[in-house]
Formats: sequence, structure tokens, C-alpha cells
Amino acid sequence: MTIALEKAQSSTMTLEEFFNYDDGTDAMYELEDGELILMTAESEINRRIACFLFACFLQQGIPAYRLSMKTEIVTTGSRVRVPDLVVFSEDLAIALEGAKRSTVMAEMPSPLLVIEVVSPNQSSRDYRYKRSEYGARGIAEYWIVDPISERVTVLEWVEGLYEEQVYIGEQAIASLVFPDLHLTAAQVLQRAY
Repeated sequence: MTIALEKAQSSTMTLEEFFNYDDGTDAMYELEDGELILMTAESEINRRIACFLFACFLQQGIPAYRLSMKTEIVTTGSRVRVPDLVVFSEDLAIALEGAKRSTVMAEMPSPLLVIEVVSPNQSSRDYRYKRSEYGARGIAEYWIVDPISERVTVLEWVEGLYEEQVYIGEQAIASLVFPDLHLTAAQVLQRAY
């Protein structure tokens, strides 16, 4: 859902305006080409999947301070995305220490992994637009968890492009960033039910 800005219709919001924007609510927004995009409430399925994956990464030994849900990422130009789950590198976690807002700015190191859980009617944003934006940001790995089509797509940044692998059912998810991960697509998707 696109929110109309209080400014003139032809105006677009800058990053600085976005970071200073306050509509008096607890609503979360993404910024896409200068327009605010309201982040609708998560479905219970999406929330469960994100929480399950958060717990899996904790079990893998990733410290809690390197895991985040709903951290903003400045991707390209005037675009800010809010993925469901982010795994920080140690350098990025240090860069975010003491920040007043959980935002990965353009000059900061890229996250190691970004996970988006597909919502109904949002698949093109996750599969197409965010893929190119996260790629331009140089994010090493991008997972698209799709409970609607019951698959997990893993995109790995290799020599300037994302290489894609789709996992379904009992197929074990392979991760270059987390090679010791023992998780199947079914395990991830069954956490939704």
C-alpha cells in the first residue's frame, strides 16, 4: 500500500526526510523511489517462519547481537527495505553499536544474509525488485521463503551475480555463508503450521 505524502504529489521523499518522518503511529515503512510503502502487519505464518529461522541461527552459534528482525537496509538510491530477518557480519554489528535507529546505511558493511518471507500479493517485490536491490548492495546471500508456493529460494552472490537454487520438501538447504546449516525446506515451511 502506498501512502500519500503531505508534500506535493510530484515531490519525492529523500533518505533524510524518510529518516525524519514521523506520522505519530508505530507504522513501519519502506522507501521505494521516494515514496513511502506501508509495511502491513505480518501474517502469523510469516512471523512463525521468521522466529523459527532466528532460533535456528542462534542454535548455529550466531550471537543474538548479530541477528535482527525488521532492521532497515538502505539498498540503492532512495530505497530502504525492511526484511524479515537479517544476519550481520561482526563488522556490521560493530558499525551499528550505539545507533539510535536499526538501519544499515550505504557506507556500512553489507549484511551476510537477508531473509524475506513472501506475503500474499507481494511476490514480485521479493523475487524481482528486492533481488536486484540486495544484489546491488552486495549482500552475500538472500533467501526468499515462500509459504504460498512452498519453496525456499537461496540466492548466493557469486562474481557479481546471484546464483539461484530452489529447495522444496525434504531437500537440504545449502548455504555458502553457513555451510554447517542442517535444515530442509520442509522444516522451514512446516514451522508455519
